[in-house]
Amino acid sequence: MNKVFANADEAIFDVKDGSTIMLGGFGLCGIPENCIAALERKGVKGLTCIANNAGVDGFGLGKLLATRQVKKMMSSYVGENMEFERQLLSGELEVDLIPQGTLATRIQMRGMGIPAFYTPAGYGTEVAIGKEVREFDGKMYLMEHALHANYALVKAWKGDTMGNLMFRKTTRNFSSSMAKAGDITIAEVEELVQPGELDPDKVHVAGVYVHRIFQGVDYEKRIERRTVRIQ
Repeated sequence: MNKVFANADEAIFDVKDGSTIMLGGFGLCGIPENCIAALERKGVKGLTCIANNAGVDGFGLGKLLATRQVKKMMSSYVGENMEFERQLLSGELEVDLIPQGTLATRIQMRGMGIPAFYTPAGYGTEVAIGKEVREFDGKMYLMEHALHANYALVKAWKGDTMGNLMFRKTTRNFSSSMAKAGDITIAEVEELVQPGELDPDKVHVAGVYVHRIFQGVDYEKRIERRTVRIQ
């Protein structure tokens, strides 16, 4: 099976309106910039996007929000995005805010084939509305379901043509779990190499989880905020 595609536009060829998509990264590092740009060009709409955060205005998922391609966001942190805030407050965007640990675990459970689990996070808050509650050892827990996605889009530092992936530092955060949770996982990499060129002990995602891979281009690698301490 040939997993290598020429570019992002070819790799996302079958993404349709109404798809549910996981997008890796943490903050603005390690996000699949090329795939997001390709989705914008393709013009698919009604997307449900699962990501730790919603990008910023004009970058990352902020691009898809600006073009009204996102119907629903499932995220943990959604600050620093004025268009997101505007759409949320006006009722144009459906939002499911999920505690960060719960979000990570819901993704991991999907990759492990576990349909649901119990967590104390969110009990007694709005997060608990409509969810099953059970007591274990005198403590209350919510039942949370694993998250399903039609596609998982991740960006790695290096990958080989078999789909094995290596991430650098924080960029690994949600991506390694998401890569195992999508029906179809598409990986963009900064450097695409031949099988055998990656140290097996440093591979974070095995190629068995990756269905399509391509070498990305023109990465901005933005950071959200730069601060300088006054001496």
